[in-house]
Amino acid sequence: MIGPWSLDEACRAVGGTLAGDGGGIPAALSMDTRTLVPGSCFVAIRGARDGHDFAAQAVAAGAGALLVDHELPLAVPQVIVPDTLAALQRWGQARLEACRPGTVFAVTGSVGKTSTKELLAAATGAWKTPGNRNNTLGLPEALATLPDGLRAAVLEMGMSTPGEIRRLTEIAPPDLGLVTNIGQVHLENFVDGLEGIARAKGELVEGLRPGGLWVHLADDPWCRWVALQPWARARAVPVGPGAAYGWEEAEGLGLLGERFLLRHPGGLEPVRLALRGEHHVRNAALAGALALLAGYAPAAVAEGMGGVDAGPGRGRLHPLAAGGWLLDESYNAIQESILACAQALLTLDGGEPVAVLGCMRELGAGAAAVHRDTGCGLRALGLSRVLVYGDQAAALAAGFGPGASAYDDFEAMRDAPDGLSALPQGARILVKGSRFWRTERAVEWLLAHFPNPTNPGTP
Repeated sequence: MIGPWSLDEACRAVGGTLAGDGGGIPAALSMDTRTLVPGSCFVAIRGARDGHDFAAQAVAAGAGALLVDHELPLAVPQVIVPDTLAALQRWGQARLEACRPGTVFAVTGSVGKTSTKELLAAATGAWKTPGNRNNTLGLPEALATLPDGLRAAVLEMGMSTPGEIRRLTEIAPPDLGLVTNIGQVHLENFVDGLEGIARAKGELVEGLRPGGLWVHLADDPWCRWVALQPWARARAVPVGPGAAYGWEEAEGLGLLGERFLLRHPGGLEPVRLALRGEHHVRNAALAGALALLAGYAPAAVAEGMGGVDAGPGRGRLHPLAAGGWLLDESYNAIQESILACAQALLTLDGGEPVAVLGCMRELGAGAAAVHRDTGCGLRALGLSRVLVYGDQAAALAAGFGPGASAYDDFEAMRDAPDGLSALPQGARILVKGSRFWRTERAVEWLLAHFPNPTNPGTP
């Protein structure tokens, strides 16, 4: 067994120079003084802001060591390297190489990555990357203190530009992969549109270790496209209609979640999810299929996934006054996820169904058209009202038609006579939007102004 690395061991792994005592064991790595855990090693990244400027603040917050590109006049041990980003990535990579779990799973997709990661980790009892640490900073940061002796690890891999997932698979080569879907996200960064996005997501498939396999939805056209590419040599396993793995008899249970039968070559396994929405059935079927392909028992897979509940911004449900409900999906948004969450909202009992939205981002020249289509989709589903703010709010409101209100920013929506305060008592309210628009502010406002008297709820 390999214990946690001392600072001296980490210094050797990244090829740095140590200033000070190397005997201490960092509790974690951190690049953010606001969330730094005492005893962590603070990593000074040079980006839009230079992390070295915050090193003294990190030490004051309890950092026990620093990873820097030059020695600083601070009384803590320091690992000095030419490039702190490269050293951070090497630290995580080296720790994974030293403590390689029996199976490394990787999850990507345009929407649903984090929820599916949670489902897969629960299905397999695996270690998982915390939160949404899914980029070239967050993934190695999480891997730097990876425990030894793990049967499995589930890693989330995200991207906003080509090459990012390729780099992540270099840092952490996966054995098995999962692609939730491929859709319109970060379009402004891809001159070749959805094909470019599919190629970028396919970097996970290309990066699988020899003998690996991956799962995808059988009816996702761009996942099927990836499976046919010559560079996608790993075995592709479709999940869904007409495939050996899939789901049957899915039933929405409103407040109680979802249930379905997980189909696999050995039969049907009943699954009961606490998560709400048909989209979670698809994600759970993908996670369950991959766990079964990895050798886990169907009953254990179903039981594990049944214990996953929604986190803040990812489907958490709050009771409101007069029998209303708030479905908090504020973490992020693309067209597919907005419509899927609106469908989930409609399965709840209650009053008027309303969406409070921040606009989608990084859609390029087609942004207005996507927002209009989203408004049309919400109208077709049966929502009665939409409040939307941001740079494309007018386009989404135009697509929805009567009952939609558009605002420039959150403050305007909050303060307008027809804004948040005009929402009816007892309404079922979906809150969702791009991270850029910080729609969690709408969640906080609604919980404060429409509290349930028996269960007030907190943001």
